[in-house]
Amino acid sequence: MENKPPFAVKATSRLPVPSSLRNKRVLSEENLPAIDMKRFCESSAEEEMIHRRIPASIATTRPKALAVAAVTRSQVTGRKSVSSTRSGFRAPASSARVVNKKAIPSISAPRTGSSAVVATVPGKKRAAWDLKGQVSDMRDKVTSYKDKVHLLSGDNVQLRRNMEEMQQRLDTLRVENKELSSRFCMLETDMKTVQEKLQQSIHQVKELTSLSTGQKQQITDQLQTIQELQEAKQSLCRLLDSAELKLKQAEQENSHLRDETKARRAQIGDLQQEIQEKEEKLHMQEMDRRHLHNVIQELKGNIRVFCRVRPLLKSEDQKNLDQIHFPLQDKKSLVLSRTEESHIGREKEDVKYDFSFDHVFPPLSSQAEVFEEISLLVQSALDGYHVCIFAYGQTGSGKTYTMEGPDDMADETMGMIPRAVDQIFQHAAELKSRGWTYKFTANFLEIYNETLQDLLVKRSEKNVDYEIKRVSATNEELHVTNLQYVAVASKEEVYKLLHSAKMNRSVAKTSLNDRSSRSHSIFQLRIEGRNEMRDLKTNAVLSLVDLAGSERLDKSLSKGDRLKETQAINSSLSNLGLVITSLSNKDTHIPYRNSKLTYLLQNSLRGNSKMLMFVNISPLGENFSESLNSLRFASKVNECVVGTAQVNRK
Repeated sequence: MENKPPFAVKATSRLPVPSSLRNKRVLSEENLPAIDMKRFCESSAEEEMIHRRIPASIATTRPKALAVAAVTRSQVTGRKSVSSTRSGFRAPASSARVVNKKAIPSISAPRTGSSAVVATVPGKKRAAWDLKGQVSDMRDKVTSYKDKVHLLSGDNVQLRRNMEEMQQRLDTLRVENKELSSRFCMLETDMKTVQEKLQQSIHQVKELTSLSTGQKQQITDQLQTIQELQEAKQSLCRLLDSAELKLKQAEQENSHLRDETKARRAQIGDLQQEIQEKEEKLHMQEMDRRHLHNVIQELKGNIRVFCRVRPLLKSEDQKNLDQIHFPLQDKKSLVLSRTEESHIGREKEDVKYDFSFDHVFPPLSSQAEVFEEISLLVQSALDGYHVCIFAYGQTGSGKTYTMEGPDDMADETMGMIPRAVDQIFQHAAELKSRGWTYKFTANFLEIYNETLQDLLVKRSEKNVDYEIKRVSATNEELHVTNLQYVAVASKEEVYKLLHSAKMNRSVAKTSLNDRSSRSHSIFQLRIEGRNEMRDLKTNAVLSLVDLAGSERLDKSLSKGDRLKETQAINSSLSNLGLVITSLSNKDTHIPYRNSKLTYLLQNSLRGNSKMLMFVNISPLGENFSESLNSLRFASKVNECVVGTAQVNRK
């Protein structure tokens, strides 16, 4: 609702107004008292809410609105009647709002606008010269306006009083309304709480009813169970009596067992002490065994030479064996014989060459018989001594067969390398019960034309430089840079490495052998032992070497790459013999660095190591000269005596 100010009645006249009338205050729009219509509008909105909540006992009656009569010109004679088309206040509403069957007064907002319309009195206008009549008319108007203003002032005062009373009543009703609203809310909340409690109580009653029914059934079942338990109790009492009797018997037995346990504990203590003494004795015996084993090996010589004659192939003539003789009951001697012209060239005579080695194996000797003779030497590697076993001989004499075995290897044809690995892992497992633990690291390489190559790496990946270097300035151990050192824990893992290395080794066809090894292959197994209880450590390297086949240039007819390979092979083998001779003569300078083979194996060739050489020869007559040269070289090695081997312990 808009707050429109009441309008004031204005009269227009051309006559002069006396000064006395000018000073009088005229009721107009400016000096009428202001009515807060916005407050009345808010009151009307609140009344809508009040009449819904207020009790009938406190409702009040709204007074009727006052009407302002229109002023007519009939009161002034000789002039047209002037009626007010607009009133200072609007007419009251046709119907009063009812709050609980009692009316509350309401005030209408005044209209905007202040102009008054004067109705003209029927008749003629006064002449311009009739000033007295015009003054009379003006007096009548003033009188009418004064009356009207007086009436309006009274109404205004009354309205103000009514408004103040109603405002007070409205404030009171608001306070009461707030109190009633809060009480109503509290009652609603209480009612909801009571309803919820009622629902809960109903639900609890249902649950208690069902629980009561179940408990009645449980009581019935429990009564039946009680009867059964009573019967069981009686039987248990009987059993308890018998158990008590047995308990007494058991206590008697227990006391007897306690006495026996004490005796047994004392006996166990004595046995443990005896076990410790026996373990100590066993350890001492093991150390004595190692010492005696080493003494036996030293008595046999730290450099030993075995000779093995390969058997004839199916395509070879048996007459070839006539030039090789094996003395009866002498497994250490070998005789080569052939018919040669005399020095004067007239007669032919049989020439014999006698050789003696640590052991000679005839053609029919099996791989197992050969390994049996070197098994004690392999055991020395597990005891902590550097051991080197290599096969020497001309190409086609059976070196690779002796060291590695054939391609289709079986248990009977296994070579020295797989048999040595099998023995080492087997004995290491046996020594585990005596407190020894071992760690094994394997590598496999070849020396081809004085160049190192890793046989555990494919040929396409061999574009790597390998150099022999010391581990440190204070350590004499050697290692090869970029070489694969593989940790192994079983013989099967080593067999896989051997198979991979055999596929990568350098071989070629020559006039003496269709598949000749053109490099020195070296398999090394580092053995690191540790006994925590005795605080003992061992470190040894087992080197198993298959040397390249030696051959004469005039018989091999080698050319190009084969010629270069033959020269490198013969040179390295000559250097090997030179190093062994220098060691035997105890020279101050040992030429290890003359070849990669001796430089790499120097720790296994020295006096503190054990060495064994297989000299393999062919039984063919066409290879007589090569066999003779090989046996002569082996005899020189067999005559060498180096220092005493020393165990590598920490």
